[in-house]
Amino acid sequence: MSVPFTPKEIASEGITSQEYEEIVKRLGRHPNKAELGMFGVMWSEHCCYKNSRPLLSQFPTTGDRILVGPGENAGVVDLGDGIHLAFKVESHNHPSAIEPFQGAATGVGGILRDIFTMGARPIALLNSLRFGNLDNPRTRHIFTGVIEGISHYGNCVGVPTVGGEVYFDSAYTGNPLVNVMALGLMETDDIVKAGASGVGNPVLYVGSTTGRDGMGGASFASAELTDASMDDRPAVQVGDPFTEKSLIEACLEAFKTGAVVAAQDMGAAGITCSTSEMAQKGGLGIELDLDKIPVRETGMIPYEYLLSESQERMLFVAQKGREQELIDIFHRWGLQAVVAGEVIAESLVRILFQGAIAAEIPATALADNTPIYHRELLKEAPQYAQKAWAWREDSLPPCNINGIEINGQIKNYNEILLDLLDSPTIASKQWIYRQYDHQVQNNTYIMPGGSDASVVRIRPSNKGVAATTDCNPKYVYLNPYEGAKSAVAEAARNLSCVGALPLAVTDNLNFGSPEKAIGYWQLANACKGISEACETLNTPVTGGNVSLYNETLDSDGTPQPIHPAPVIGMVGYIEDVTNTCGQGFQSEGDYIYLLGINSENLPVFGGSEYLDKIHNLVTGQPPKVNFDLEKQVQLTCREGITNKWVKSAHDCAEGGLTVAIAESCISGNKGANIALNTQENQRLDNLLFGEVASYIIVTISPENGNKFEQFLTKNLTENYAKIGQVSSVETGLNIKVNNSVLIDININDIQEKWSSAIARRLT
Repeated sequence: MSVPFTPKEIASEGITSQEYEEIVKRLGRHPNKAELGMFGVMWSEHCCYKNSRPLLSQFPTTGDRILVGPGENAGVVDLGDGIHLAFKVESHNHPSAIEPFQGAATGVGGILRDIFTMGARPIALLNSLRFGNLDNPRTRHIFTGVIEGISHYGNCVGVPTVGGEVYFDSAYTGNPLVNVMALGLMETDDIVKAGASGVGNPVLYVGSTTGRDGMGGASFASAELTDASMDDRPAVQVGDPFTEKSLIEACLEAFKTGAVVAAQDMGAAGITCSTSEMAQKGGLGIELDLDKIPVRETGMIPYEYLLSESQERMLFVAQKGREQELIDIFHRWGLQAVVAGEVIAESLVRILFQGAIAAEIPATALADNTPIYHRELLKEAPQYAQKAWAWREDSLPPCNINGIEINGQIKNYNEILLDLLDSPTIASKQWIYRQYDHQVQNNTYIMPGGSDASVVRIRPSNKGVAATTDCNPKYVYLNPYEGAKSAVAEAARNLSCVGALPLAVTDNLNFGSPEKAIGYWQLANACKGISEACETLNTPVTGGNVSLYNETLDSDGTPQPIHPAPVIGMVGYIEDVTNTCGQGFQSEGDYIYLLGINSENLPVFGGSEYLDKIHNLVTGQPPKVNFDLEKQVQLTCREGITNKWVKSAHDCAEGGLTVAIAESCISGNKGANIALNTQENQRLDNLLFGEVASYIIVTISPENGNKFEQFLTKNLTENYAKIGQVSSVETGLNIKVNNSVLIDININDIQEKWSSAIARRLT
């Protein structure tokens, strides 16, 4: 007979005393050690979303192109002509903080399994990363280890890493964010789901062996990091991309036989998660015999089997009588494959070990009837936000045509531009993506760094899919509601800048503790913003990931949350990849237009890189999105590309208009002559470096100028302006404001500063 656990033993599994009482009530007895561990991982935030589920329910999840929404391993959208795209984003934050290489590598492996578990072949990877400042030795260790882990796994498994985003901020010094997104094309006639069916059908364990690595990883991911977290290294999994490559091929071959009834990857919570979720989704039960599980270590006990997160493992439900057919496929690929159990009528997860029942729990108690916490939302914004919102730009030193006074000296606008381009957040990420094999499979149409979104061809046609990951954490920190809306809008804008129609979203919600009033306020308002933005832009949410408790201890031992980052992964459809464009200026003499100008859509300093890097301030109100204008600007950009008028397109993001123009000059190895005018009472530095939603810079050849102007007048009325012309690289970047030259700089100078910023900080 099982006996009660001590409060210390209960807490060690991430279970509260109240939750333990509920477990006893559910079981009608005290759990044993294995069962307590199973509840610990399945009732963690990472697996059951007990703090976030009420907020996630407001997301729009259906649409004309949505084939699979939240609840399965990945979302699936219809691209037409029988082409179905699976995609999802996941996080591996805490493992990457402790063991950067393996944490990041197994993050890649896990998201790839979510894709091919559906019957889709992975075609691309993207990432969304956040690190501390590179002047910190620990940050450099974490940063280089994470990049090495991502490149190692992706390169070895043969899936191109085609894009992403990277931010650097002291808020992530001890707790990096490592989010990985994967895309895949369905190869099976039917989408493979996870729900078990057919009482008596055999349950197959396939893939790699089980060891003690990754013990309790889901619970580890659902707790705050402390100095003692270094002792949790066993909670970091160890991956083998070559085994994963074989697993991809074996699974896709097995799915095509029609003998697989259901499939579930063993990710977070391993055997516990896969058995309970398959049982619950099918309304049945699963009985599994641990003695039949292939192992690589001796003396393992049920607790270790059930909580191990060893990588490259899957659980199948097979058609009875066809199990050997599947086993032979996996053996041919050099993988483990055994019948380890069967589907049962009782809605239970029953675990056998050495001839006895090691655990027996109702499947629903683990998988869906889990704790939910409806937390109280602050009635008004917290003090830090109110203080930020009260900030006014007139508190900055005055500026004039010569520049602005910084620390008693005048800094001119050339110097400010160079400082911003030298910021690792804005600077070239070539040090990173040159380590990725972004051309494997030979379908990457636009190389990393060449456009606002990644573009992958869908062979044998010229159709394509575009993808992006986006979120400005400072915006979300300052105003979670507006910042989250901006993240969705920017993701869609980036897709529109390559000519893609935005289709759907997968999100990764990276936040601090929801048990703290400010953390929950940030999470709740960000979810509201995402919901409204996705509804407005008709980009339903097909699934994603929640990563909470992202906090570290400061020098005083006080937990400090990260700047929240609700990362938006968005996919878009391209009818013809040959009719896309990048961000680089193309030809001398091309006209440069700015789309999105509006008297109510002006740049702001709130949350800007200029305010942070030049004035050491993170304050103010971030840009607010006018969605009527946003949709019209994006539509105009897409139609301009479709009509072959737009030769380049680039949205204005971190660093504002001047940085965006400089980036287009660098990408195209061209110069530009720009003429701007301030609005009434607008500061010069605000026009140059303030940040704003809905701005897109496009270029048009002179012969198409008149028809494009007519097109713009029809689509945007007065919400655009011709601001200059592309010039030779020798001419450089010249920006006049109110007929005064504010910036006149050599392209080689800005290119050198921009391209070497990260590498210089690593030497």
